[in-house]
Amino acid sequence: MEIRRATTVDELAAAEHLFDHPVRPEWARRFLDTQGHHLFLAHEEGEGPVGFVSGVETVHPDKGTEMFLYELAVAGPFRRRGTGRALIRTLAALARERGCYGMWVGVDTGNDVALATYRSAGGKDDGTCTVVTWDFS
Repeated sequence: MEIRRATTVDELAAAEHLFDHPVRPEWARRFLDTQGHHLFLAHEEGEGPVGFVSGVETVHPDKGTEMFLYELAVAGPFRRRGTGRALIRTLAALARERGCYGMWVGVDTGNDVALATYRSAGGKDDGTCTVVTWDFS
């Protein structure tokens, strides 16, 4: 398996099967062009993209910069092989390199598979977080 940063809209389009919705070229271009937005693809020889992780640096005047792990996806046949853990560690290494003081992700409390993956990559669940959302669609 090889993990590399996505740099083109075509790369994201080739990984469309991993995303929740079809890749919109204008949104993909905006993501790639926006400073502090990162997306890494895991490639398996002869298979193309089999997983991805995306992260966004968030900056605050009194806290500095932290990495928000926006999304992680691994194609079914490639799960439970360390792909997700490797993707998370790649994003975490970039976060450290860029001076982030930490990294975080929101996870549904019943998503035991995701929680196990994040924990296996060194994440800790403090059990105190509730996510509040606004829907503007």
